[in-house]
Parts: sequence; structure tokens; C-alpha cells
Amino acid sequence: MAKQLNAEQKTISQIFTDPKIKFLIPDYQRSYSWEREQCGTLWDDICSFAFPLDHTFDADSDRYFLGTILTFQNSTRESEVIDGQQRLITFLLMLRAFYQAFENIQCKNKENILASIGQCIWKTDEFRNIDKTSVKLNSEVASDEDVAEFKKILATGEATPGDKSNYAENYRYFKEAIEEFKKDYPENFSYLPMRILNNCILLPIEADGQNTALRIFTTLNDRGMPLSDADIFKAQFYKIFSREGKQSKEKFVRRWKDLNELCDKNFHPRKGTPVDDLFMRYMYYAKTKRAIKADKRISDTFSNMRDFYSEGSYEIFQSEESFEDLVTLANFWDDVAERNEKFSSRVLKKFYILDCSPYSVWSNVVSLYFMSNRDSENNLEEEKFCAFLDKVTAMILMNAISESGTQNIRRPFVLEFKDIFHGEPLEFDTQFKPQEKIFCRRLTDMRFSNNKKVTRMMLTWWLFRDGAQELPPLGMDLHIEHIFAKKRQELHNELRNPEALEFLGNKSLLEKTINIRASDYRIVDKKIYYLGDGKSKTGTFNLELQRLAKTHDDFTEEDILERNEEIFNAFIDYLRENDLLV
Repeated sequence: MAKQLNAEQKTISQIFTDPKIKFLIPDYQRSYSWEREQCGTLWDDICSFAFPLDHTFDADSDRYFLGTILTFQNSTRESEVIDGQQRLITFLLMLRAFYQAFENIQCKNKENILASIGQCIWKTDEFRNIDKTSVKLNSEVASDEDVAEFKKILATGEATPGDKSNYAENYRYFKEAIEEFKKDYPENFSYLPMRILNNCILLPIEADGQNTALRIFTTLNDRGMPLSDADIFKAQFYKIFSREGKQSKEKFVRRWKDLNELCDKNFHPRKGTPVDDLFMRYMYYAKTKRAIKADKRISDTFSNMRDFYSEGSYEIFQSEESFEDLVTLANFWDDVAERNEKFSSRVLKKFYILDCSPYSVWSNVVSLYFMSNRDSENNLEEEKFCAFLDKVTAMILMNAISESGTQNIRRPFVLEFKDIFHGEPLEFDTQFKPQEKIFCRRLTDMRFSNNKKVTRMMLTWWLFRDGAQELPPLGMDLHIEHIFAKKRQELHNELRNPEALEFLGNKSLLEKTINIRASDYRIVDKKIYYLGDGKSKTGTFNLELQRLAKTHDDFTEEDILERNEEIFNAFIDYLRENDLLV
């Protein structure tokens, strides 16, 4: 079995003075983010350790553990940092501040101290002479516009007033802290940097490759967010744009930032980052396109994103076309979220229904459809698109009611990927279509509790069966309303079958502000909340509840059952219309 990692505790000095070591903060890492507060905590902890109040410091045995450094050796034999970036940079800033301080004073052992510190910051020749043109750490972080200040500080020992980065602020903090310590404890000053170098320890873990290092980091990390898939993919694009020159590189950094903001605004995945979600949606298109080009069957077993995109040394990211596709796809979903006028109200209502889905697969499938069937203006033919969205909605609702699970809902769509790519109608295989009698029984037995996402999706679907029903305003918070109030049943126990309280026939969608006020009343008392009073109270946007308030003075158990049957019959008709029952 291949060796996967090597780990042994080492002092700061041992780590940084290793002549074979040169750390690289790779382009896919996040920017340096430590601020003065974190540096202050680190400084206080180190000083308390180096000069303890409860015992005499023992240079041979006292140790202070500072955490792990996780790296792997890349193709250029640099130690590429997966975890520990923040600590490594912070220690270099601290050591550079010490070096600056000792350069400007006369003290015992000055030359030895400078040599010990300098060998940690800069590379040395075979005689241990330092080369101030070659530092022990290089940062290529794509999104870090301030890294030049870090390199300047290491080279010159100065942070000018115009430098505002975290590098500069933290370097200034360490210079101030060092000067204060020197002033307060002049007799101990020479000992402090040496105790940091020789008695503060890290656990450097060297993995056998990037993927191993990332897996280890995901397992061990409990301090912050691990690197996302998107961080790795960003680096591949960055390399492409960097080859075209500084202007192209800077343009990419700006566009990536815009893409991040767009994803943060519109995507809210259950796991991973919003940009990861965009790559997942794009993968369905990329996977299908690749399979069609190679004339291969599309497997219904999906590899994870990193494995898929890394094929052929990230071949898919070796052209700008993929990045432009991602931007186009992100803009499509932004248009959906903002209800862009390019979409009719009819289309937007179908998106509103799907947005309540218990499964995320629908957004990936719709992304495949859009990327494959858009015209030169990134528009879709409305009739075909509406038919497609209806078929997706019907399949998802049917599976959610059947409670077939996330894996099972993906399989029928995977078999349709090539047809979706070519713009053919969805024609799900018979194996995914239940017998009508069996499904009707399942639908009747289903308990539509409020905590089930399928309940909200069904109520949303029912709401928009009325063609006159308008969309709620953007940002409106809708609650599930019990038309026959729960409090009424608790107080008076009027229902012969108490379970009818949770039937779909007794539920509807209602604005949160109205639901709170109307939740405990009879219909005769709810009228003013459903219809408004023409003055200060505004009625609900829900047309069905408005009609109900106009035609009913009460809503009884018989009304619940009648409405429940009406919803169920309409839904069965909807499945028949979409050819999903046998």
C-alpha cells in the first residue's frame, strides 16, 4: 500500500530552516484573513508560554503546540499548503518584525539571533548565508490583490502608511508589540524570539498528493471552512487566463468575484458552497456533452465533482469556453430569481413550484436543458420549456409522495439526459411509472404534515392551477395555513376524524403576517384577514382563500374532505396529462 502521509512534530526553527523546504500558498487558496485580534491572541499566548508565572522556563522540555501544517509536494518540489496558510504567513510576519527590531539595536548574541531568524525567512546557501532575494514562502493566491504588500514587507521590513492589507496591519501590530515588550522587559528580550523558534512546535503533515491532502483536511479541520471544490477549479481557470497576460488575469479575478457574489445571492445548497452548486449544475451539462461526443452511455452513478472535473488533468477548464458557460448559467439563474421579463409569468410560476422541491436534482436537470437548448440570445422556446418544466414537476411530486428517495429520483432523469440535450420531450421509461390504482392509494394514505417539503410543493402547485393567480411579491414569506384552525380543534374537538386537520384539503399558503393574526379563528372571523377591510388591512394574494371568504361563513369537516378530493383528483389528472401513470 502506498504511503499516504508523513507526520512528526517540529519546532518553528526546524520547519523553516529546512534547506529543502519552500512553501507555496497555491492559487486556489483563499486570501490571508487574520486580523489584529487573532494576532493579539497568538502573541499573548506565546508570551505567557515563554515567560511563565508558575515555574521557571525549561528550554529542554517546555513545548507550546500551535497546530498542524498540511502540505503535499507538487510537481515543482514545492510544499503546497492545504492547511496552515494563516499560521505560516503570520509567523513570517512576526519573525520579520523581530528581525527588523534586532537589526536596529545592540545586544548580546545579536548576530546569532539575526542568523536564526533570517534562516527561517529566507533561503540560505551551503554556508548558511541568507539570500534576502529568496523567501521561504511564496503566495500565488488568485484572489489576493494584497500579496505584493506581503512580499514587500519580507523584502524591506517596512509597511508604509498607504499599505492597508491584513499583511501590513498585522506586521505593524507585531512591531508595536515587540517594541512594547522590549521596553517593559529589556533583560528578557533576547530570549523571546529564540523560545518562539526553538520551543513552539507545529505538526507538519506531508501527504502523497493533493487529493489525499484535501481528504485529510476535510477530516481533520474543525477551525474554519475547508477548501471547496470551486477553490480548486478556480485555480485551473486562473492558470489559463494568466497565460494571456496581466490584464487578462486581473479581468478574470474581477469576473470570478462577480460570479461568487451572484452565486451567494441565488444558490443556497444543503452542502458545499454556492459556487460549488453552480459547478454541480454545470456538471450535468458537461457530463452529457462529453458522453455524446464520445458516443458513450451516461451512467446513472455519478462520480463526485472533483473526480469528474479533474479528468484529463482538468481538461474541461483548459479553455475559456467553460468559464463563459458558467457565467451564462449563473446569469440564467439570476434572471429566474429576479423574475426577469424575458420569462413569462407562466414560466415563473413553474419555477416557483419547483423551488419548493424536496430534491435539488431539478435545478441540475433544468440547467442541462437551458445550456443545451438556448438560442444565440440565451432564450428558450416557451411552449417546449413549459412542457419540460411540467414534466419535471410531475415526476418530482410523484416520487416525493411515493417517498422513493433522492437516488431514485435521479435515475429516471439520467436516462433522459441525451434527449434533454437534443431538445426532445421527456418520455420517462415505464419502469418509473407507477400503476394508477397503487399510486392513488398511496396518495390517499399520505400524511401531509407541515414539516414535509412535499406538502408545501403540493400546495404551491395547487395554488397556481388557477391561471389567474399571480405570483407573490419577491421576498414574501408564506406560511402553511390551517383553514380549519388547529386551536379551534384543540378547544372544541369538532372534527370526527382529527386527522382531517392535517389533510391537504385543510391547508393553503398565506402570508406570514396574515397567518399569525388569522390562525386561531373561524372563517367568519378570518374574512377580514383574507379579504382586507379596504382601509388599513390588506387581504391575501391567495385567490382561493379570497373566494372561500366570500362564499363561506364556516369551513367544516365536509369542506375539508371535498377540497381534499378536488386537489387529489386534479393531481391525478396532472400525472395523466404528463403520461406518468400506467
